[in-house]
Amino acid sequence: MNTSLPQATLPEPSAEALVHSQRLTELIQSEIETAGGWIDFAHFMHLALYAPSLGYYSGGSKKFGKAGDFVTAPEISPLFAQTLAKQVQQVLALTQGDVLELGAGTGKLAATLLLELQQAEQLSEHYYILEVSAYLRDLQRETLQSELPAELFERVIWLDTLPETFNGLILGNEVLDALPVHIIKTHDDSIEELGVSIGADGFEWKTKVLKPDLQTVASKLSLTSDYTTEICPAATGLITSLTQLLEHGVILMLDYGFPQREYYHPQRAQGTLMCHYRHYAHDNPFLYVGLQDITAHVDFTAIAEAGMTNGAELLGYANQAQFLINCGITDVLSQVSPENMLEYVPLASQAQKLLSPAEMGELFKVIALGKGISEGLLGFSRGDRSHTL
Repeated sequence: MNTSLPQATLPEPSAEALVHSQRLTELIQSEIETAGGWIDFAHFMHLALYAPSLGYYSGGSKKFGKAGDFVTAPEISPLFAQTLAKQVQQVLALTQGDVLELGAGTGKLAATLLLELQQAEQLSEHYYILEVSAYLRDLQRETLQSELPAELFERVIWLDTLPETFNGLILGNEVLDALPVHIIKTHDDSIEELGVSIGADGFEWKTKVLKPDLQTVASKLSLTSDYTTEICPAATGLITSLTQLLEHGVILMLDYGFPQREYYHPQRAQGTLMCHYRHYAHDNPFLYVGLQDITAHVDFTAIAEAGMTNGAELLGYANQAQFLINCGITDVLSQVSPENMLEYVPLASQAQKLLSPAEMGELFKVIALGKGISEGLLGFSRGDRSHTL
């Protein structure tokens, strides 16, 4: 993998943050030593993001918004959740079920959705949130308590594990990209796995023979020689679990990624692994461990196949811009008069970020898998790209 952005170009963490990072570094080094000097990158990424109290998502640093490391669509504009609510309303009307949000971030999306559903008189009995981070769960509780009336807040239930069965809408916004990935590298006659060991200057890349289960997946991708990329069994495993527990309803996932033929295109020979630190993007996961996000793009073909293999129907696949336009984002925006410059101009700028191909409109995709859904989903009424998967 490239590590082309030198450490000196990134903002310097505080002394306290560096101590935190060092504690996590020592934990991971201990794991590597226990494992005989090498761990796969998926293990490293899991510890870097989710190690209790030390990982990026389980620690206490600010992650979202201008003061954090990146901005998600619900943080960019209320237009996102207000528009998404139209799709949520349709699913709830069809299923008479509940909402289950996976990894709810700051809780901003949940808060706006609940308010919109209340206004539309389409509230579900419960709004479940599955959150593995104790820090983010506390943040979500704080956000929802401050933005919701008591009777709405009472509908929110936090879960520690997935339910055995579910009816309604399962929603994940930027969840799949944060799941740990394995990294593979091809040669003329073999494929190796890139893992992590300890060198003189800290963590370093080291290859090993690819495990049989990953070899099976990789052999189907027709990769060129000298090609580095990611495979994410955790993502397909999650979709498999969600599909199996879903009795009647929709799984709706929003994230950045590509169909398989684009993901593993010969020109994308360095993969999609990316790190985010204070709004700087770079590709060295060994910098500031625990203080930066680590992500990889989503292979939406693999997501669709995992759902369909387990009895779900592919209900739609579109870019974020088309999905939001289908759900009526322009109608939501038009509720504010252009003559009201103080409100309209910021909202129009936010809509541009959500819709523009140069911003989030094209790179971010939306996929829907479902069971027992009797009509086409609003968000895919035009511009459905399911055929590209």
